[in-house]
Amino acid sequence: MKESLFGKTLPELQNLVAELKLQKFTAKQIAGWLYKKEISSINEMTDLSKKTRESLNEKFEFGLIKPTKVQESNDGTKKYLFPTAQNKFVETAMIPEYDRKTVCVSSQIGCKMGCLFCMTAKQGFQGQLSAGEIVNQVKSIAEAGEVSNIVYMGMGEPFDNINEVLKSLEIFTADWGFAMSPRRITVSTIGIIPGMITFLEKSEAHLAVSLHTPFNDERQKLMPVQIAYPIEEVLAEIKSWDFGRQRRVSFEYILFEGLNDTARHVQELARILNGLKCRINLIRFHPIPGTPLKSPDEKTIQQFREHLNRKGIFTTVRASRGQDIYAACGLLSTKELNPG
Repeated sequence: MKESLFGKTLPELQNLVAELKLQKFTAKQIAGWLYKKEISSINEMTDLSKKTRESLNEKFEFGLIKPTKVQESNDGTKKYLFPTAQNKFVETAMIPEYDRKTVCVSSQIGCKMGCLFCMTAKQGFQGQLSAGEIVNQVKSIAEAGEVSNIVYMGMGEPFDNINEVLKSLEIFTADWGFAMSPRRITVSTIGIIPGMITFLEKSEAHLAVSLHTPFNDERQKLMPVQIAYPIEEVLAEIKSWDFGRQRRVSFEYILFEGLNDTARHVQELARILNGLKCRINLIRFHPIPGTPLKSPDEKTIQQFREHLNRKGIFTTVRASRGQDIYAACGLLSTKELNPG
């Protein structure tokens, strides 16, 4: 198989151009065609000489991948299913809201983290996505030219694929790439500390951490990563960084009935987050097969939010979207892998 051009950073294109003994400025020309223009083949790069295009075609393919399936919800949310080089599938969500279009991208095929509440975890780990496969999830959807925000909250743990995630972030934010502001991008993690440190050092995008309970024993049952990276260590690392006025840190908190929705949890959240300028996003749990977990009723959710706000922690409830099209992350791709 030929190597893909799409997904290469400018330094990688510069090395490629040098190897092919092409003019140095050719690298920026190629980057412009890959990320700023609407083409799908090397032959359409019309400001390159015919000989240059032939040289590129001998070794490379353009590398865009179209989705194989699209589902649209009554609320306008779309789920795209993309094939991968490993003959598996990943899913991408496009969420329209007022003047925003947010794309939720996947960073891995399946996941090895084993979180109890996650459908993707039930697939197990099946492979890493390349930077090109990550960026393709934005470039190859119908709304590509209208995307305002990107969240790395789809399938997989981004910081378990940190190098390719950082490359994709570079493509999204660099002036030779999509030229998006990093303030319009959020990367979510369950708390892989080494990857989180690398991300904080090398990117200006927002950070979101899956928290779900402030108590160690409960979190360990929900998220095995708690054993390797306890939440108090994750928080200590975050508190050592100066996020400034623009960069945001937030915490995702899925509410489970009778498990993490009590006054005791509000009190402990206020204690462990003390001194940290942050927000909490409360999330309604979308049921998945094989787990007894349930979402609390709406009254409990709103009361939990109000109690946290009274403690001085800015807290919102994330709107549930795409309920009629396999809303829980990983359901659509799991169904595609196991159609029975």
